Amino acid sequence: MKTGIIIPCYNEGKRLNVNTFIEFITTHSSYHLCFVNDGSKDNTLLVLETIQKEAKTRVSIVDVKKNAGKAAAVRSGARYLFNRQDVDYIGFIDADLSTDLSDFKKLVDTLHNDNDLSLVYGSRGKGNGQIERNVFRNLFSKVVKLIVFLILGLPIEDTQCGAKVFRRSIIPVTYNTKFLTRWLFDVEIFIRLKKHFGKAQIMNRMYEQPLERWVHVDDSKLGMKDAIQIPYKLLSIWFSYTILQAFSAGIEKGKLVTLDKMNSSPLYEIKTVS
Repeated sequence: MKTGIIIPCYNEGKRLNVNTFIEFITTHSSYHLCFVNDGSKDNTLLVLETIQKEAKTRVSIVDVKKNAGKAAAVRSGARYLFNRQDVDYIGFIDADLSTDLSDFKKLVDTLHNDNDLSLVYGSRGKGNGQIERNVFRNLFSKVVKLIVFLILGLPIEDTQCGAKVFRRSIIPVTYNTKFLTRWLFDVEIFIRLKKHFGKAQIMNRMYEQPLERWVHVDDSKLGMKDAIQIPYKLLSIWFSYTILQAFSAGIEKGKLVTLDKMNSSPLYEIKTVS
């Protein structure tokens, strides 16, 4: 069983912990790293190519020519990994490793050991792990959490944690269509899964696992302007999925759709090492 990890990157050249990624992928043959360079303007691509050279067959780079946001970057990585026949589980983490790789491995183990689960996701608010976050972000996250709860109607502690892993079979449901927002796509994922499995079953098909360690890293790509817009964006998500039924034609309950393969579009380039 091989797990593909998507790592979206935008101007991460100075922050990427190259040695940690290299050490992990050279010692874990059951994993494949898929870095998505989301139109970076710094030397991110060169840094990623350095990592790839150390483990040619276990590292892929999806080079997106124009910055499109984290949601589109993660979706690009999911589409690429889904069309690899050697990948059974597909997940994503943040490039700054605010959730470390050892915690991510535990999410994978939980999914692997329970065939009823389709998604395992990390939680920064449960358990007694080492969670570091400043006061403002903590307060703001509580407000967002309340709004998200009203939209989803599900007992989820932490929708926005950047560590999630999916069973391969559910990838077409979660990633078939484009996301409406650049940063709040996690909420859209839960809405899609709820509509697919139904409210009565959805909580039996996914598991929220407390992280042992999570640290907010400075220089977040989510600026104050983006933060102010979050309530409006959440309302837009609710309106689009609930009132307009925007994706009802793409996903039918109980039926899996297929993901199109990433073609030779000038928007993407798969970087390889000869």
